[in-house]
Amino acid sequence: MGARVVIGRVIETPECVAEGAQFLAQLDARFADALQQTGDLPLRRRPDGFEQLLSAIVSQQVSVASASAIWGRLKAAKLTGPRKVLAASDEAFRAVGMSRQKIRYARALAEARIDFKALREQPDVQVIATLVAVPGIGPWTAEVYAMFSLGRADVFAPGDLALQEAARILFDLPERPTERQLREMSDDWAPWRAVAARLLWAYYRVAKDREGIR
Repeated sequence: MGARVVIGRVIETPECVAEGAQFLAQLDARFADALQQTGDLPLRRRPDGFEQLLSAIVSQQVSVASASAIWGRLKAAKLTGPRKVLAASDEAFRAVGMSRQKIRYARALAEARIDFKALREQPDVQVIATLVAVPGIGPWTAEVYAMFSLGRADVFAPGDLALQEAARILFDLPERPTERQLREMSDDWAPWRAVAARLLWAYYRVAKDREGIR
């Protein structure tokens, strides 16, 4: 028998999130202050699998309303499973509002034949490497999938602009940190980086409301 792969903590319940938040509050008083302003952090667990990633592809570079409308039409047309995606014509996809590029990405995802059940047992680095190998799935989509569909407690998404802006405000930085800078900052928040992300997203909304920015 081979050695069991260690994947670290998996966030399954609100109590897991609260444990991570408590760790961060004790680690840094600024996190404690942010948590007082945000209140309890959301669990934000989602299902895993093909549909979640296809939905993420559909959502790229369009408004939430547009993405929701296209996804609704895809569901109605039964075009959200890998076999159906591979069998469908370009015309069928265009009829529901998919661009040529997104049709290509949807097919690439189906052709990748990812073993989503196996991903649940793979280390974070391997999960993200598997996902970003698919055209149309970048680091942000892969990291968010690992965080919320797989519940990984120590994954972060430093390329996210809201996280960068929240870090700028909370840590009183002269300018918004770059993706690389924020990734380095997040090293200090292990093993609860995914909870730090939840806290920074929640703090971003609080800070922007305070500034009257919508």
